[in-house]
Amino acid sequence: MSGVTLNKVIKKYGNVQVIHGIDLEIEDGEFCVFVGPSGCGKSTLLRMVAGLEETTGGEMSIGARDVTRMDPAERGVAMVFQTYALYPHMTVKENMGFGLKMNGHPKAEIKEKVAEASRILKLDDYLDRKPAALSGGQRQRVSIGRAIVRGPEVFLFDEPLSNLDAELRVEMRVEIARLHKEIGATMIYVTHDQVEAMTLADKIVVLRLGHIEQVGAPMDLYRDPDNKFVAGFIGSPAMNFIKGTVGDGVVEVPGLGQSIPMDIAPAYKGKAVDVGLRPEHLAIDATGGDLRVDLTESLGGVSYAYLESPEGDRIVVEERGDERVSAGQTVRLTFEPRRVYLFDAETEQRIRT
Repeated sequence: MSGVTLNKVIKKYGNVQVIHGIDLEIEDGEFCVFVGPSGCGKSTLLRMVAGLEETTGGEMSIGARDVTRMDPAERGVAMVFQTYALYPHMTVKENMGFGLKMNGHPKAEIKEKVAEASRILKLDDYLDRKPAALSGGQRQRVSIGRAIVRGPEVFLFDEPLSNLDAELRVEMRVEIARLHKEIGATMIYVTHDQVEAMTLADKIVVLRLGHIEQVGAPMDLYRDPDNKFVAGFIGSPAMNFIKGTVGDGVVEVPGLGQSIPMDIAPAYKGKAVDVGLRPEHLAIDATGGDLRVDLTESLGGVSYAYLESPEGDRIVVEERGDERVSAGQTVRLTFEPRRVYLFDAETEQRIRT
């Protein structure tokens, strides 16, 4: 197995540049997730690693090999696509071994590798079935098995769970995490779903408009985002942002009806900021206040209250326990000042206190 290194990687389509000088180091055996909104360049970057998209500029290596201009078949990668792309007339066993068969591998070797992949993915009972007789999750496991039998240095996953229903997505997340733990291969995984990113990744790469916004372990990005974009993208539900102004040792937040004591550099005095508070770090005081409860969503063990301030700020609060608010109530919020994040309203960069 090998790590992947990108050095000032660029991708252009004619005069349009979509990947802007990406520098990234993915360690051997690491599970790295590219995450970001649609159009951020995550799938394009993955396809560049695979060799399915030509690299316009920069260098790319897998292990010690420069693969920037190599054909996909020479790179030692295997890709699992969003669509299963299985041959409908072949059995599971035949689908998994087809690539090796086409490359002239001996039958005994193919049988051994298919059996090992089947064991890892728990497909032994389905080897003689055809894709039409499988569920969506089973088909995706066959697709992953087809990648495993090739013995690649790097596995590439392009939104492999997006065609599955909610229950199967959870099941397959667990399967992919278990697969990584068992085989220890380097894996690069693309998703727009930050829940997948948080639960699967050793390292998350947050992309926006072809640029890397931040790289780090899931909880590092959650606890210590560099900017408003990362703070709002990592975490579910998303972080709340409320307009504020820096005063003398405080941040005035009209939307909360509060002044938050904070030790901020004098250079920021009078500056407009966005105050970030995660829904799980807020508590509701139902004895009265200026925030109106518009809507509540109950999910059983947890519910979400959607509040609106007189200034028009929208705030989501996570509630647990037996006592929960209902639509129409007016409330106030409490929180610990250490849970507050500040962002420059102009640059959207984090202001660290």
